[in-house]
Amino acid sequence: MRIVSGILKARRFSAPKNFPSRPTTDYAKEGLFNMLEHQMSLFDLEILDLCAGTGNISFEFLSREAGNVTAVDSNDRCVAFIRKTAAEFGIGEHMQTIRADIQQFVARTERHYDLIFVDPPYKYDGYVQLIEKILERELLNENGTLIVEHGKETNLSTTQGYEFTRNYGNVYFSFIKRTS
Repeated sequence: MRIVSGILKARRFSAPKNFPSRPTTDYAKEGLFNMLEHQMSLFDLEILDLCAGTGNISFEFLSREAGNVTAVDSNDRCVAFIRKTAAEFGIGEHMQTIRADIQQFVARTERHYDLIFVDPPYKYDGYVQLIEKILERELLNENGTLIVEHGKETNLSTTQGYEFTRNYGNVYFSFIKRTS
């Protein structure tokens, strides 16, 4: 994996063998961030990365000086890897890493975010419930954006707040907006 742009541009990092996560491909990540930078300012945001895995997306946001990131994953190895890599990159002060089940985290957190990125396993069966809970609890700030990464077999077009889906190879990103 590599950081595509920003202060950490071209830095590479690799997860250990048998790591319990599927990182977003560099091709999909580059496409996503190119689109985001043309749609909105990434400066000084509060960002939530659910199912953070390797921290790949979190690190890209922080490299672009997007603000503060809360990275949540239920796996101890993922959380330890994210913390270690953030420290090596010198970005730990802008990142909070939490080990938690994402559904429980969403049900309990009192924080609000400008952007929420969700990347569960593609076979995850709780996409709609998770999106509904995020919107119901108003975890997105007004006009905030929720981005859900998924495979082609998942269709979120009938979900409340759905705007559009973009795909990059086998990676799909559905955009959901909180409207006032």
